[in-house]
Amino acid sequence: MTDITLAPVQPDQPTHLMATYGRQAISFVRGRGAYLYTQDGTEYLDALTGIAVCGLGHAHPAIAEAIAEQAATLVHTSNLFEIPWQTAAAQKLAEVSGMEEIFFSNSGAESNEGAIKIARKFGTQQGISLPKIIVAEQSFHGRTLATLSATGNKKVQDGFAPLVEGFVRVPFGDIEAIQEAALQHPDIVAILIEPIQGEGGINTAPQGFSYLEEVRQICNQRNWLMMLDEIQTGNGRTGKYFAYQHTNIIPDVLTTAKGLGNGFPVGAVMTQGKAVGLLGPGSHGSTYGGTVLGSRVVYTVIDTIQKENAVENAAVVGNYIVDQLRAQLSDKNVQVRGFGMMIGIQLPKDCAELVAIARDEYKLIINVTAGSVVRLLPPINMTQAQADILLERLVALITNYL
Repeated sequence: MTDITLAPVQPDQPTHLMATYGRQAISFVRGRGAYLYTQDGTEYLDALTGIAVCGLGHAHPAIAEAIAEQAATLVHTSNLFEIPWQTAAAQKLAEVSGMEEIFFSNSGAESNEGAIKIARKFGTQQGISLPKIIVAEQSFHGRTLATLSATGNKKVQDGFAPLVEGFVRVPFGDIEAIQEAALQHPDIVAILIEPIQGEGGINTAPQGFSYLEEVRQICNQRNWLMMLDEIQTGNGRTGKYFAYQHTNIIPDVLTTAKGLGNGFPVGAVMTQGKAVGLLGPGSHGSTYGGTVLGSRVVYTVIDTIQKENAVENAAVVGNYIVDQLRAQLSDKNVQVRGFGMMIGIQLPKDCAELVAIARDEYKLIINVTAGSVVRLLPPINMTQAQADILLERLVALITNYL
C-alpha cells in the first residue's frame, strides 16, 4: 500500500474547490466508533456522525472488511446485467422496511427525485395532466432542482428560480390544512413528508406519530400516494428501523439514504401497494445506482445493525440521553425532543456559535440547526458509557452558555 500523507490545508491556502460549504477550520484523518481524530491524535467525541450517516460509527470492522474485499474483487458492471449483491441487498431492505420494490440510487436527493417521479407517473396514469404533491413547511428534501422546490426553506431556494411546479405547501402536522388543500387543488396525487423534520429543527408533529396515521387515512380516502422521506430518520436512527414503524401504518413510497451505507454514498426509493410497478424499463435509471460495491455495503450495514441489535440500543440509550438532558437542564428554559439517536435541544436564543465552542473547548462534535436547536445524531450503537461522556460535556457546554 502506498503511504501518502496529506498536509492540512492552511486557512489562507487557495484551493480549486467550489465554495459551496462554510467549512470549519479542522480536519480529521481517522475515526473509530464514536470518535474522530486529527493529525496530531487529538480525540473528539462525534455526536453528529456525518449528519446521521455513520450510524454504526466510524471505520466499523465489518463494513471496512466488506468494502476492501469487494473493491479488490469487482466494483461495478452496470444495471445492464444481473447483480447478485443488489438482489440480496434489496431482499434485506424489503425485510426491514415492509416494502415490495426497491430502486437503489446514490443519495437522498436522488431517492426523493425518484419518489416525485413515481407520484407524477401515478397521477398521469389517472388522467391528471399536472399532478401536484403536498409538502410541509420547514421540510428538507434535497438540493436538486425538484427536491429544493419541494423543500420548505426559502433560503435553500433563493437564487434558483424558476422552481419546479407541482408542490402545495402546508404547515407540518396540520391535518386541517391538508384537507383544505385537497379542496382547493383537485389534482393532488400524493403527500411527501418527513416523520420528524431533521433540518427543520428535530420537529415532531404536535400530535406525535399519530399524525402519520391521520395522513395515511386521508391518502386512503382520496387515493393519494403516502410518501415518507426517511433519509435521516431511517436505518435505526429513531429506535425503530424506520420511524413510521412507531405506528401501525405503512407508506406507499419510502425513501432513505444516510445511514443506509454508513458513509458509503447510496440511497433507495421503495414502493408497496398501489405504487408498485409505476416505474418500468426506460422510465428511471442510474449509472451508479446499486453497484456491486454499493449493494454489498448496504447488505453488510443492515446485517450488522441486526446482529448488533443496534436499533434496540438506539431506543434505550437515546431515551437515556433525552431523560438525562431534561433532568440536568430542567432549570435552563430548554426543550429536549426527539426519538432514539435523533435529539434536538431547543435553546431560548440563537446558538450557532456553540458548534465551535463545543469543538474547541469540549472536544465534542455537534450541529446547530434552525438557528437555536442543538442537534445530536450520535451513532446508534453508542454505549451508555459514551453517552455519559456526551452528557457531561454537553450539559457543561449549554449551562455555561446560558
